[in-house]
Amino acid sequence: MEFKITLEQDEEGWYIVTVPALPGCISQGKTEEEAKKNIPEAIELHLSALARDGIPLYQKQGAKETFVAIDL
Repeated sequence: MEFKITLEQDEEGWYIVTVPALPGCISQGKTEEEAKKNIPEAIELHLSALARDGIPLYQKQGAKETFVAIDL
């Protein structure tokens, strides 16, 4: 099973990884490589918690990601 991840660097220099398909699934690392290495365990634990709590996993088929601009 594959999941798209989002990787960004925080203000302290840590790399934060999130999984858009799994809200609340997050990990981090001091480098991009470390963050990518850490996220599979977070995904496994997240999926285990969903299964334990009886929450079904729905993968969005055909979901499209894009950007929108707003004026502030």
